[in-house]
Amino acid sequence: MAWLRIALAQIDLTVGDIAGNTGLIREWTERARDAGAHLVAFPEMAVTGYPIEDLVYRRSFAEASRRAVEKLAAESGEMAIIVGYLDHDEGARNAAALLHGGGVKARYYKHFLPNYGVFDEQRYFRPGVTVPVVRIHGVDVAMTICEDLWQNGGPVAAAGHSGADLVVVINGSPYEQAKSDFRRDLVARRAAEAGSTVAYVNMWGGQDELVFDGDSMVIDKDGRLLARAPMFEDALVVHDLDLASADRTDRNEPTDGMSIVRITVSDDELPLPAAPVDAGVC
Repeated sequence: MAWLRIALAQIDLTVGDIAGNTGLIREWTERARDAGAHLVAFPEMAVTGYPIEDLVYRRSFAEASRRAVEKLAAESGEMAIIVGYLDHDEGARNAAALLHGGGVKARYYKHFLPNYGVFDEQRYFRPGVTVPVVRIHGVDVAMTICEDLWQNGGPVAAAGHSGADLVVVINGSPYEQAKSDFRRDLVARRAAEAGSTVAYVNMWGGQDELVFDGDSMVIDKDGRLLARAPMFEDALVVHDLDLASADRTDRNEPTDGMSIVRITVSDDELPLPAAPVDAGVC
């Protein structure tokens, strides 16, 4: 069995404040490092804040976002960092990057762009079509973004069917009455569909008419809640996951138009710690 100590950084971000947001990312990365985490995940578009609306049309803003990610990557060291940001690749992208060892090891572009209620992302972004699966200490880790979680047979399922042990979903999910219970059920359904543990990290705070509630969590493939953050406050959820290594030869073909891209950071599995962390919240 392979294992991984993950940390979910549930923080309050400010739209447009790239310097302030990256300062928070650095601060909470150090907290995760002090907790011995091998991987820390931040919310959707953490570098820029969310939603950025018409800021997306400023190419200089996208370039500043990408430069900030490169700087964070240069400081990453041996801990993997998953962070949301604005990218520009022949059009704006709602993106996530996995940083490790001084560089960007993988980029993921949100596949499903919500266009209902308070969302109009189809106006702003181009969708992605690839699902990177990154091996970290013998554990295959995939990342997806918010709306991708809500789709039956979407990127979460594709990642799980590719052999991913862990799917990290970064979110900017607004508060609604009774959404907390529905969210937990949704994460459990996706974990079962993928046959993988799902780690869900959400921002909290307010932006114009939107309120974000946090409620980050980790749920295994059997639907068991392993860890959960409080709502409406900063939190670092730290949890040790025992995970079976994936078969890297398993199903490498495109799935419903989605291509799996495999990347290796480290094949070396770690010995279990003497005193595992169980659903710690800092």
